[in-house]
Amino acid sequence: MTVRLPADIPIEEYPKPEVFIEEAHALVDEAGRKGLTLRVMGGMAIYMHSKDQETLWRNLARLGSKVFTDIDLVAYGKQRNDLYEFVQGRGYKTDPRFLYQFGKKRHIFFQGRVPMVEIFYDQLEMNHTVPYAGRLEKDSPTVPLGELMMQKLQVVKINEKDLKDLIVLIRAHEIGEDDNEKININVFDYVDLFNDWGWYHTATMNLNNIKKKAGEYTQLSEDDRRIVNQRVDKMLAHIEGKPKSFKWKMRAKMGEKTMWYNPVEDW
Repeated sequence: MTVRLPADIPIEEYPKPEVFIEEAHALVDEAGRKGLTLRVMGGMAIYMHSKDQETLWRNLARLGSKVFTDIDLVAYGKQRNDLYEFVQGRGYKTDPRFLYQFGKKRHIFFQGRVPMVEIFYDQLEMNHTVPYAGRLEKDSPTVPLGELMMQKLQVVKINEKDLKDLIVLIRAHEIGEDDNEKININVFDYVDLFNDWGWYHTATMNLNNIKKKAGEYTQLSEDDRRIVNQRVDKMLAHIEGKPKSFKWKMRAKMGEKTMWYNPVEDW
């Protein structure tokens, strides 16, 4: 099979952003009718969940002709085989090389209504791990807002796009203790932040990066900056105020002298 990646597709053939959104909804809805739990994650999910901030999203230059390159999804591993058949049934194809390399943790599909669809199973395992056990039923069509945030915060070498997505997400949603249109502050416990110094270190670095960038982007109003900074400060205060495990404290003494995250290969 010849894999045609999103970057290989000329702009005149490239699906419009609304096609990606429609297909994401269709995948989640049709899977649900078949008894399969499928949820959208990543930048697209942040956009879908933050429609009242679409103007800010546009002002930050996050909407363009190739703003979405794929649809990132997450599901439970116990439904892996059924989901594989389901997505293929919608006209997508897979490459045996990717099945061999990633098949247990994720499936990568090509050449359907959008150029690429990825399904991660049970957890997002990148620089740090975001687990989903018992969490996918808390929201739809996306993963819960707390996990959406952690997917971005786990990136050690975070880029401008991810920081802009985080600013929009935090501007659009209050911090709370449930998943009802709120960023659930308990998500830091769910990902084991207070037992894993490396996770803590990356997350707090990026939360401070958000404040720094919010102060630099002229597209943000004073009200935007104030709200983003207040919400980030609330999360940082919560993190610092929580007791840390003995393991966390021992690892903290080593700091950055040894690698604190998992290196990620770019397939």
